[in-house]
Amino acid sequence: KMLLKLTLLVLSCSMMIQLNNAACPNIVSRSEWGARSPAGSMGTLSKGLQYAIIHHSEGSHCTTKSSCIAQVKGFQNYHINSNGWSDIGYNFIVGEDGNVYEGRGWTKRGAHHPSYNSQSIGICIIGSYKYKLPNSLALNAAKNMIACGVEKGYIRSAYTLK
Repeated sequence: KMLLKLTLLVLSCSMMIQLNNAACPNIVSRSEWGARSPAGSMGTLSKGLQYAIIHHSEGSHCTTKSSCIAQVKGFQNYHINSNGWSDIGYNFIVGEDGNVYEGRGWTKRGAHHPSYNSQSIGICIIGSYKYKLPNSLALNAAKNMIACGVEKGYIRSAYTLK
């Protein structure tokens, strides 16, 4: 938990430097990773969200697009089949291959944190990070994803990183 908090601090500090030079990272679309259609309706998100929430998946890491796609499909199947949710719970998922995988996207309410789903974008970094940091490809992709959200108005510039 301490290592994840340290990661959040590093992301937060470096975000302040890069906001003026934001470029959206490569986003693998739902159709490209073979997402299932949502099993039900999802609420919508307004623009200018207060929070960006970083999660990690507590599973194995992925460093290739094919292995990350397999992980993302597994998350979606688990969230729909076992949790009974409409879709994958995260708005975006980041692999250590440096790609961002579209989950619910910018405009659909997530199912990643009950207290913050309607006020946040939820980003999951694939893998367990209790004892090590995500690699630089994943950290940069997550950082750039948040900067992209700020630039496009989905996340407010004075956001809180959790």
